[in-house]
Amino acid sequence: MSHSQSPHGKFRSYLAIAATALLLNACGGSNDKVSDDKQSTDKSTAPANASSKELNIGFTQYPSTMHPNIESMVAKSYIRGMTARAITIFNHDWELQCSLCVELPTIENGMAVLEQTPEGTPGIAVTYELPANASWGDGTPLTTKDIQFAYEVGRNQKTGANNMEMYRRIYQLDILDQHRFTVHLNKVTFNYNVLGDFYPLPEHIERSIYEEDAYEYRHRTQYNANITNPGLWFGPYIVSDAAQGSFLVMTKNPHWHGKAPYFEKITTKAIGNTSAMEANLLSGTIDMIAGELGLQLDQSLAFESRHGSKYNIIYKPGLQYEHIDVNLENPILANKQVRQAMLYGMDREEMNQRIFSGRQPVADTSVSPMDRSASDNIRRYSYNKDKAMALLDSAGWTDIRDGIRHNAAGEPLKIEIMSTAGNKTRELIQQILQSQLKDIGIDLRIRNEAPRVFFGQTTRERRFSGLALFAWVGAPENVPRSTLHSTEIPTAENNYSGQNYSSISNPQLDSAIEAVEQNLVFADRLPHWETIQQIYAEELPVLPLFWRPNSFILPHWLKGLEPTGHLDSSTNWIEYWSRD
Repeated sequence: MSHSQSPHGKFRSYLAIAATALLLNACGGSNDKVSDDKQSTDKSTAPANASSKELNIGFTQYPSTMHPNIESMVAKSYIRGMTARAITIFNHDWELQCSLCVELPTIENGMAVLEQTPEGTPGIAVTYELPANASWGDGTPLTTKDIQFAYEVGRNQKTGANNMEMYRRIYQLDILDQHRFTVHLNKVTFNYNVLGDFYPLPEHIERSIYEEDAYEYRHRTQYNANITNPGLWFGPYIVSDAAQGSFLVMTKNPHWHGKAPYFEKITTKAIGNTSAMEANLLSGTIDMIAGELGLQLDQSLAFESRHGSKYNIIYKPGLQYEHIDVNLENPILANKQVRQAMLYGMDREEMNQRIFSGRQPVADTSVSPMDRSASDNIRRYSYNKDKAMALLDSAGWTDIRDGIRHNAAGEPLKIEIMSTAGNKTRELIQQILQSQLKDIGIDLRIRNEAPRVFFGQTTRERRFSGLALFAWVGAPENVPRSTLHSTEIPTAENNYSGQNYSSISNPQLDSAIEAVEQNLVFADRLPHWETIQQIYAEELPVLPLFWRPNSFILPHWLKGLEPTGHLDSSTNWIEYWSRD
């Protein structure tokens, strides 16, 4: 066998070329453009109308659907923070609190009560109360009828709702009156009072559509067909205008029951190309770039070096997990040795240092070191070319032709990687990985798609043939049932609910996930958390990359925006944003 040269010299020169290309692209690639940017910056940071109550936000993706209980996408969560609220939410201190309830139910305050299920097993009944003055944007009162309807939609597997486990777990819903309801859980879990994926649905608008055809409901819902219907929303804002794939305009909800927001109008603009995002900011077309879904760290650092004094730039570390999902049904990737070889062949720390200035730590599993459930007793994969090649040899990929490994049947070691088109940082990472894996004999092919297609179909329906590069954003001590449990594999039969895109099915992993959920005492959960992380690091259904800080690029005049660092975006407190 003949092997190519050590990757470091080639990799470093490649990084220098790629980084220069990114910088030129961001600057426009000419002195004239740089000059234009400098002239227009004053406009965006000191607007002519300093009393304006409009805010223009740039982010990189347009939601594939606006239905609150179908599909998970950061872009939708960002908009949903303005237009709807979950029953419970994690706050800026990473503590659970009410968002659409009067008081957080606990065992201590008697609003959560241990009981037996009809099968005689331990369960728990949890009672919530909606705010008495909550209304939909058309003035219709928001009541437990809307809770009941959302429960029916979520329980029906034909709809393909998010978090099917939550609806399975809630085996019974009792409506006590117009504002109070009790969920009966079929097991005792430490997160018994977390109801962050449960959003009421407007029964007066959606029921007839749902009852006509439950399977097609996800496509025919008014959340897709007529999103400017005010009766769909109950947050501080309603959607008043939209252009598919381009922008959404939110205006004040006259029937909002909470604190009145400062801004009269908020426009979110989906700008898929991150270089175009910078240009829009510098020209004053947008006022800010959302940290939850804006520039990645390397681009923000480059932007700060050129324009930092004119903006308030916040770097918020947290639970943003950049990773590569692996299609375990691919015969090549089904071999654990190949997956381990790939991770050994990726010099992630070199990327962290040279692209992200050492500020984007390498990930070992899907549990962040910032989370109290993280374990140190796990397998780690530092860059090791010799280990990578030995594993590939052992897996039968021993015949190297023109630098690419082949097996005994003459098949090439060729794998496709997909991600979101227009994201310059991810495209750069793909190209670096392509170079690094070529050095151990793997032919990595890049094919990207628009985010709405990539998240709306490709990942959700597991259409990627090999690898899918994207990020998850989690909540504190987030149990990975939806992404790792065998019952959460999306299929046509369940209308592609669940987020186990790699299709891992491991009984020991399932048992550990269930054991974590069922222990109320944190110390009792820790051994099971460690088991989850150990299996994850050994089996590698997902290739961990980085823990990504979010970069918020804000005008100095914007006050009240506070990043959370977790699943619940800053827009859940948008009524506290203002202009100084």
